[in-house]
Amino acid sequence: MPRGLQLAFIVIGLVVIAALLVYIWRQSRLLAQQQLQKRKTEEFQAQRRDEMIESVRIIAIAVEENQVEYSEACLRFKGLLDYLDPELLLKPPFQVFQTVHDKIQHMPTHRARKNTDASVVRKLDKERFAVEREHADEIRRAATAIRHHRFE
Repeated sequence: MPRGLQLAFIVIGLVVIAALLVYIWRQSRLLAQQQLQKRKTEEFQAQRRDEMIESVRIIAIAVEENQVEYSEACLRFKGLLDYLDPELLLKPPFQVFQTVHDKIQHMPTHRARKNTDASVVRKLDKERFAVEREHADEIRRAATAIRHHRFE
């Protein structure tokens, strides 16, 4: 084989090796960035979960100290537990949160409540207070239980 052809193959081989090294280097950088992003996402989700658990505990304390309306607490518990542990809403004593939520979810809140006729709001409040009275003991027991619950 002529010497020039051998050199051409060597140069082509070196170019291919260099191109592969650049490709491997870029892929390793991309992989490192993806792993970093994944770790940041996992840390954020863990922090968010911890904050939600803390919110559950704060709401439970507020219920125990009668600092929040039971209906509002049930709506908040339901929203938080939907994310933290949805199956918990099906188990006693926590199922009361789902029960109360189901009974009052049709009622307007926030801006919609402000835009609703006052007589309708009074009627809905009366209905809401009746639901709270009906389930008051269960809500207090569930709030105490959820405050001491260990989320996995």
